[in-house]
Amino acid sequence: MGTELALRRAGRAWHGALAVLLTAALVAQVVLVCTGGDGDTEVSVTARLVRTFSFFTIQSNLLVLADCLVRAVRPDADGTLRRVLRLDALLGITVTGLVFALVLAGDSHPTGLAWWLNLMFHYAAPPIAVVGWLLFGPRRRIDPGSLGLALIWPLLWIGYTLGHGAVSGWYPYPFLTVTDLGYPVALRNLAFVVILGLVLLAAFAGLDRLLARSRWTGGTAVAEPAAALPEPDTAGD
Repeated sequence: MGTELALRRAGRAWHGALAVLLTAALVAQVVLVCTGGDGDTEVSVTARLVRTFSFFTIQSNLLVLADCLVRAVRPDADGTLRRVLRLDALLGITVTGLVFALVLAGDSHPTGLAWWLNLMFHYAAPPIAVVGWLLFGPRRRIDPGSLGLALIWPLLWIGYTLGHGAVSGWYPYPFLTVTDLGYPVALRNLAFVVILGLVLLAAFAGLDRLLARSRWTGGTAVAEPAAALPEPDTAGD
């Protein structure tokens, strides 16, 4: 019981600390955009804010923040919405870290405050969030229903991104810029990201089942089955 309570407290502290860091980073990002520190001063502040919150990176970090707040305050909370939030946060932040490291990092050269925010959103938050899930769970919360519902947000983001880009001519990432690449290449690139997301969802579901069989599952001890006692021999009674 003592170890279980210690793990529970550690999980709340872990997610609480990440929530504080992400809150500070997101507030700083908004301030940077509003003051023109992001360098994009050709459009209005409103347009810059819309663009900022159109990034998959920012939306993923917002989902992680929401998930961490729940985990810090009500770690045992469950339900369909709770499971989908957890899974979307985990999926989004993992895709964010992988796509940035593999595709975007070479063309990203931020300075000053933007450098620190880039570090937080792309390099710190993804591994902290994933390790937090591996260490503290919760387990047995990835079911077929939540897996299906978790696809809604990424698909909505794709539809919004293409629609917003068609109207404004602005796209959040170079590999999606239809005006430069054309739709065939942009859609092909999107397909690769979708496949990556599906592979990750399958991996998370498999890991969840594997970790649920271990001694500890999200900070809660799994009861070991009691050894079966031999039946008393009553033949001679």
